[in-house]
Amino acid sequence: MEGSAERKLRLCARSGGLLRGDPGWWLGASVAAHSLRPAERQQEDEVRKDFTSKLDTGPTFQDFLRSASTPQEKPSSPDVEDPPPYLTADELLGRQRKVYLETYGCQMNVNDTEIAWSILQKSGYLRTSNLQEADVILLVTCSIREKAEQTIWNRLRQLKALKAKHLRSRVPLKIGILGCMAERLKEEILNREKMVDILAGPDAYRDLPRLLAVAESGQQAANVLLSLDETYADVMPIQTSPSATCAFVSIMRGCDNMCSYCIVPFTRGRERSRPVASILEEVRKLSEQGLKEVTLLGQNVNSFWDNSEIQFSNITSTHLSRGFSTNYKTKQGGLRFAHLLDEVSRVDPEMRIRFTSPHPKDFPDEVLQLIHERDNICKQIHLPAQSGSSRVLEAMRRGYSREAYVELIHHIRESIPGVSLSSDFIAGFCGETEEDHLQTVSLLREVQYNTGFLFAYSMRQKTRAYHRLKDDVREELSKRSATDLCGRNDGNLKVIFPDVEMEDVTNSELRVRAQPGDYVLVKITSASSQTLKGHVLCRTTLKDSTAYCRPEWIASE
Repeated sequence: MEGSAERKLRLCARSGGLLRGDPGWWLGASVAAHSLRPAERQQEDEVRKDFTSKLDTGPTFQDFLRSASTPQEKPSSPDVEDPPPYLTADELLGRQRKVYLETYGCQMNVNDTEIAWSILQKSGYLRTSNLQEADVILLVTCSIREKAEQTIWNRLRQLKALKAKHLRSRVPLKIGILGCMAERLKEEILNREKMVDILAGPDAYRDLPRLLAVAESGQQAANVLLSLDETYADVMPIQTSPSATCAFVSIMRGCDNMCSYCIVPFTRGRERSRPVASILEEVRKLSEQGLKEVTLLGQNVNSFWDNSEIQFSNITSTHLSRGFSTNYKTKQGGLRFAHLLDEVSRVDPEMRIRFTSPHPKDFPDEVLQLIHERDNICKQIHLPAQSGSSRVLEAMRRGYSREAYVELIHHIRESIPGVSLSSDFIAGFCGETEEDHLQTVSLLREVQYNTGFLFAYSMRQKTRAYHRLKDDVREELSKRSATDLCGRNDGNLKVIFPDVEMEDVTNSELRVRAQPGDYVLVKITSASSQTLKGHVLCRTTLKDSTAYCRPEWIASE
């Protein structure tokens, strides 16, 4: 019986899963054999004996089990991926088609652009800075606020005419959306904008050659799968400017903090860090190229945790800043940010090191001491507060109170004399009151940051705030300023001016302050790409504005 069972397993394995050792199969063969002539029967017997002989000398079931447990070696071709069955290797090549890359949002997106271009260049694509000659246009997008997404929708409308023009050419224009917006609005983009050919989420840039090859057949192609381990550690980003003296180096991706307002964990996935060795190799190459400054990047850069080396798996976890907590289980072992910062700073003493964007909870003393001791680590720390109200901070799930944050500020300034501090703030978060807002203003005055970045709250789907809180602060309140007013001119540009008393042209003896709905004359003194700034001259009417413009107001100072 044992020999019969083993023979049956051999038959099953040899025939690739079809159990031809079943008695029914042999019975069918025997019945058919009775109708054969002697010569044919003899030939059939020889075939059967040959088949049986091969089975007896072939691999057993145990051989297949051993083979399955042994890793199979792949052909050594690091730069060429095996094509999927529906594409040839030649179809994955760029064939010198020209790619135009446009980047929106944070420094991580700048680095993502360099990674995407590195992958496409290896596949035979060329890069162009001329939009008109592009065969492929890729927009690297941001989803952190609604305004960032609206910018992309507007840009797509602008590109429609260009794509229509290319329809008459031999090489149709392909348009792709990359990054966070592709991840968040995948179906809406494909359904709303039929002109979009490909979507690639932040973890799918390796798939760009395949997506573009599929798009060449006239189909829309998308890959927005998030990864638990993708860090692009083996991809050397290609600098967008050959003459650059500074570079971004991504050390980790994703975020586990799950702040209630933030979309990042849903567009970039869970935290995972690059191996220290791959980061150091990239920094060395940048040093050899003559670069003088490197910025280490991550959504939560100072929570870096490299657990790829088994020998460091039992190292004690880094302590959090005093009075801070996490929304996730504390991570044990691995190489932490202090170790990485130490190693990176040793690569080239003449190369300056920065890092962004950190979370206040991950500033243990060893990191602060390292910043103080090393001449090439910049004495500048970005410390996002988001609010000066402990009540709002709790609703945001930031893991600290105002008091803990202020204590950390004092500790940082004691540890690093002369340190430069910057911060982020959100105005108008769910349930924020006037008192909460004033506490944020008082924190700004107390800390005296060197730089501040202030944003009006923008509700994002999928976040905890979207599901559990109410966006009940009016937009005009979240965007107001205590000292400035804003309006729009005939050209629809935003004009910002101080909220001060001014002359009323209908009554020169009257001093008034501008109210919503008033027309005022403003002398422009500075400008940015989106905003004009100036000082107010007088309150007027549309009819009287030109007549009351005095020569000294029009003449330049």
